[in-house]
Amino acid sequence: MNPVSDGKPGDDLVYLYRPSLLGAPWSFRLTPAALAWEVGRRSGLVPYRDIRRVRLSFKPVGMQRQRYQTEIWADGAPKLTLVSSSWKSMVEQERQDDSYSAFVTALHRRLAEAGAPAVYEKGGAPLRYWPGVVVFFAISLGLAYLTVRALLSHGLAPAAFVAAFLALFVWQSGGTFRRNRPGVYSPDALPELLLPRTTSTEHLA
Repeated sequence: MNPVSDGKPGDDLVYLYRPSLLGAPWSFRLTPAALAWEVGRRSGLVPYRDIRRVRLSFKPVGMQRQRYQTEIWADGAPKLTLVSSSWKSMVEQERQDDSYSAFVTALHRRLAEAGAPAVYEKGGAPLRYWPGVVVFFAISLGLAYLTVRALLSHGLAPAAFVAAFLALFVWQSGGTFRRNRPGVYSPDALPELLLPRTTSTEHLA
């Protein structure tokens, strides 16, 4: 099943993904006046003018280190979540970078055209992000201290092991914090760090 389809000229743009292996897939569709969604037997239609808040973030999980997320809040609808990867098997998530970026870009274009009074947020929720940054730096300093202690007391091999773990931790966690710094953005200038790199320079409208 193609994760995104625009069919013939004038057809609605659709994005599909499976958030879990056993659960029903999520389907989103951009109609001229509203965002339509469907999961299993549940479905709804959200007029663009009723969308009050959108958040883009970077959400790596498990072995899928390049995973992006869009959250949408609207009047009279549950929170809607789009993710850039889809479960394919028991151990594999399939990346849908091109289709996800195309759909999210087109969604923002529709919201801007409709004059939706939405607040556009980027990154993590501040109340969780900033305590996480403090913990990140505390762990990094602790590992750096252990590296020095190991080098002075036990020689090069143990110090190299701890230093390698520190480098991996800083690379993965630090990159996530860098992308997810809280802020706001404009619907006509989406944050590049919170959209996957695509193989095409054009997005579907």
